[in-house]
Amino acid sequence: MSTITWEASSEEQTQQLGHVLADLIPPGTVVSLNGTLGAGKTRLVKAMASALGIPAEDVISPTFVIMQRYFGGKTLYHFDVYRIKDDDEFLELGPEEYFDSEGITLLEWADRVANCLPRDYLRVDIEVLGETTRMFTIASVGAELENIPLQVKDALEATGAA
Repeated sequence: MSTITWEASSEEQTQQLGHVLADLIPPGTVVSLNGTLGAGKTRLVKAMASALGIPAEDVISPTFVIMQRYFGGKTLYHFDVYRIKDDDEFLELGPEEYFDSEGITLLEWADRVANCLPRDYLRVDIEVLGETTRMFTIASVGAELENIPLQVKDALEATGAA
């Protein structure tokens, strides 16, 4: 497992992180997004969508519909599993179809269904440090995505954001 931490001190820097992730995450990747209410999970999804040519205003937290699909440079499957009761309820949604697709599957509140995640995925934990300041911990789980966190760090450094 490879892990990096990165502090974003503004919404613009969170936007920058979203652009880097959208560029580097390969199709077929599952991304676990974790953090408290208001941490910025949906904001990060909006930033990734924007980088892929999807209007950010089209991206909403799918709390009540569970999943939204967005088509851009890469297809995004955006789940919010906050209201899912247990693993069985989540598995009834057929997440494997999305996990095995060529899209990027983003799961807000993924800790709630951790047992259902594939063997290889990218984990993004968001900690609130201030009004617009967030600490992002990005970790690869499994061997397939081992290089992604370090590539994210290098890309952020290249933009002067790190």
